[in-house]
Amino acid sequence: MEDKDIYKREIAKVRKVQLHEHSPIHAAGPVIEPGNWERYDPFLLLMEDKFQKGAFDIHPHRGIETVTYVIDGAIEHYDSHSGKDGVLGPGDVQWMTAGSGVVHNEVPSEGVTAHSLQLWINLPRDKKMTAPRYQNLKGNEVPVREEKGVAIRIFSGSSGDVISPTLNHVAVTMIEARMDAGASISQELPGSYKGFIYIIEGSGVFGKNEVRASKGEVLELGTGGKNGTGEIDFTAEEPLRFLLYAGEPVKEPVVARGPFVMNTEEEIQEAYQEYMQGTFLK
Repeated sequence: MEDKDIYKREIAKVRKVQLHEHSPIHAAGPVIEPGNWERYDPFLLLMEDKFQKGAFDIHPHRGIETVTYVIDGAIEHYDSHSGKDGVLGPGDVQWMTAGSGVVHNEVPSEGVTAHSLQLWINLPRDKKMTAPRYQNLKGNEVPVREEKGVAIRIFSGSSGDVISPTLNHVAVTMIEARMDAGASISQELPGSYKGFIYIIEGSGVFGKNEVRASKGEVLELGTGGKNGTGEIDFTAEEPLRFLLYAGEPVKEPVVARGPFVMNTEEEIQEAYQEYMQGTFLK
């Protein structure tokens, strides 16, 4: 008998992610598309990119956090807050709190095509102008939950009894699961969380409604309950690797222009004015 306070989450929607060539050195596609603020809250967008050096130039951000996961290749990064360069490899995550403002860049190593996912997380009004923060999460150093045929790396939040030390302004669970064929596991999530799954390799069966999905597909989680804890089930039909992102909705107005996400149009105009006048960095 199931615990009356725990219920099974369903999969509401499945979609194939399509990458489109933007230039000879950059192809990209939305895993979750911007503009659906209430639907994906607290998440603003998730882009999948395959790119080489020169695809992006140095650029600013304010009012958000960016979470970059490297699928393949190597990305060299620089940000104005830490003033340091670093390299992210496959399975590594860069968790950057832009807050009041950072200027940064992400550049694949020379001769390398990087394959990455970048998530934007909205910050609530009282954290929009928080001090920038950078967390470098190496895949081989984050906590791991191990079950039979399953290894779950916890980049944020928790899985089973394993808890990540990653600092959050918005409550977010981010896990990477690697499962052997035939293996099964469940992930608990607060009922209020919204979220989605992106399959990097393999295929499996997901959710209470047993939805089958495979590499390159994104699965949107069904609505949870207002109270209590939900549970999402996974079974691998073949060796499976996926990411799950879920978080607590911010429930505030979103005004987004380019790299800035604030609550009002006036705040967006102020960010652009400060950037152009050279007073952007606090």
